[in-house]
Amino acid sequence: MPMSGELDEGERTFRLCCEQFIQHSQACGDGWMWEDVKGSEDGYMKKTLLKTRSDSGAPSKASRMSKDDETIKLEFEAQAVDEEEVDDDDIGNTTANGPELIRYEYHVVYSSSYQTPVLYFRASSSDGRPLTLEEMWASVGDHYRARLLQGPWDTITQQEHPLLGQPFFVLHPCRTQEFMSPIVTAAKGENRSLNYIIAWLSIVGPVVGLSLPLSYASAASQLEATPD
Repeated sequence: MPMSGELDEGERTFRLCCEQFIQHSQACGDGWMWEDVKGSEDGYMKKTLLKTRSDSGAPSKASRMSKDDETIKLEFEAQAVDEEEVDDDDIGNTTANGPELIRYEYHVVYSSSYQTPVLYFRASSSDGRPLTLEEMWASVGDHYRARLLQGPWDTITQQEHPLLGQPFFVLHPCRTQEFMSPIVTAAKGENRSLNYIIAWLSIVGPVVGLSLPLSYASAASQLEATPD
């Protein structure tokens, strides 16, 4: 993961957090990797996984949260893995009569405009058909759907990937600083380490069916990548 001298402080911190995040991902087999963009110094963090889809049309074992918003924000370490993942090697083992497999691709990209990470994602069925915005919205867990009913189309939208120029869904980052600020402030007040990517992804990931293994919580306490 090259570090250019032309990167601003926010993006340098972002890349450092991603590097530490990926190191733990590789150690626990969580599947995250760094992808460089050909012909430029840009890059992003990436994960691809397969999930089975239930008869209701939503991916099975969708993420569920029972805690209130403040607890989610301040105790992100308590997030549990609540998704069913299938390795790419297993796709050939699924029969025509078995559960449908949905391929999810998640990208974490740095936004210079908002100075925050942004989660881009897309999904397709086993025959290659991309899921529509309506299908993606249907896959959001009940707890999150209830919270976002006032503006679902403003929360999950489809737009061009800033580095790839391809259509992706995205969770808009306009409120990222708002919900992350108390976490960063609390970490500094307690003089403890905080990896911004781990904290942020633990909050926004479950909205689109992406959760982190609990081992990231212990890893976070050993990292020192808290942005100013």
